Amino acid sequence: MPSSTRRSKKAGTPPGRAGDLVAHEILNPEGLPPPRGFSHAVIAAPGRTVYLGGQTAHGPDGALRGETMAEQFDAAVANLVVALEAAGATPQDLVSLQIFVTDAHEYRSSLKQIGHVWRERIGRRFPAMALFEVAGLFDPAAKVELVGIAVVPE
Repeated sequence: MPSSTRRSKKAGTPPGRAGDLVAHEILNPEGLPPPRGFSHAVIAAPGRTVYLGGQTAHGPDGALRGETMAEQFDAAVANLVVALEAAGATPQDLVSLQIFVTDAHEYRSSLKQIGHVWRERIGRRFPAMALFEVAGLFDPAAKVELVGIAVVPE
């Protein structure tokens, strides 16, 4: 696609990668609505792909942490970061994220707190993302589950 028909935006640097260049290209083409809290497309740099299993707000002891959507989102993102680090990746390497919630209205009502959690744990970079409201998750008390794909650049 010619550069005149797309907007390409390099995103901010998340914690832990100060000064590093973003290897993945974030694309937000003209003709699509301006993205808020996500990117329309990501061209991943060549590298090692990491598929992240569903991360919820469960702690190492198996107990669910947090009662509100924002609290559970915070714990789920923390778990996502642990899984990324175990694979030799960082939040900067995320190219796709699917967010499954049991109540989209509660998620929307919590966007200010969720945005704060995102900036604290991930930074100001947004991969290609989608939000899905589901009837339930494996643990009936869980409100959010995150499934991601990261690419660790060569």
